Amino acid sequence: PVPPLHPSGALGTRCHSFLCMFLARTFLTSRCIPIPKAQGSFRTFHKKPSLPFALPRSWKTPPGTSSSSSLSLRGSVRAMSDEQSKAQEAAALADSGAPTIFDKIIAKEIPADVVYEDDVCLAFRDISKLAPTHVLVIPKVRGNLTSLSKAEESDKDTLGHCLVVANKVAKQENLGEGYRVVVNVGPNGCQSVYHLHLHVIGGVPLTWPPGVP
Repeated sequence: PVPPLHPSGALGTRCHSFLCMFLARTFLTSRCIPIPKAQGSFRTFHKKPSLPFALPRSWKTPPGTSSSSSLSLRGSVRAMSDEQSKAQEAAALADSGAPTIFDKIIAKEIPADVVYEDDVCLAFRDISKLAPTHVLVIPKVRGNLTSLSKAEESDKDTLGHCLVVANKVAKQENLGEGYRVVVNVGPNGCQSVYHLHLHVIGGVPLTWPPGVP
């Protein structure tokens, strides 16, 4: 005859032990939990740790782009961190007057994929693009326009022309469904080159807010 499954019996004790182990494996969620073996020794149950906080949505994809065209989470967070580091380093040299990479592009010392050029502005593709279309529009003469924060009344024509060129570029790139024009200002705005520039970003549905924690 089959012995009864009674808690006071030896078989009941073993069943109770196995049941405890099963429940522990199934429901406990801490990173490292001691699980008793039937013989009384211990082993460790590991669970892949989750982040102790929720990453901002804007960090899960390149700033302002949809997840369908995004990089991996790890790569995006690393890219965000790199841009912040570059911005901090660039801020220290903002008023040094040294030529920037954009000055060298204007002087044809560094090659660039130019998509538009006139007497005032130059537009070329960003080599670290965040979307299928990512073009930078810059004034050819930097002057005091190292950053938008330095703009004065006398810069109205240049600033207005840059926006008109941004729109021309968008039309040329077939961004009729919409696009975004971004100007990064200062270290908190992740400005990494102190020569005023407009980012024209599009070719994919964009999200909001862009890059806000």
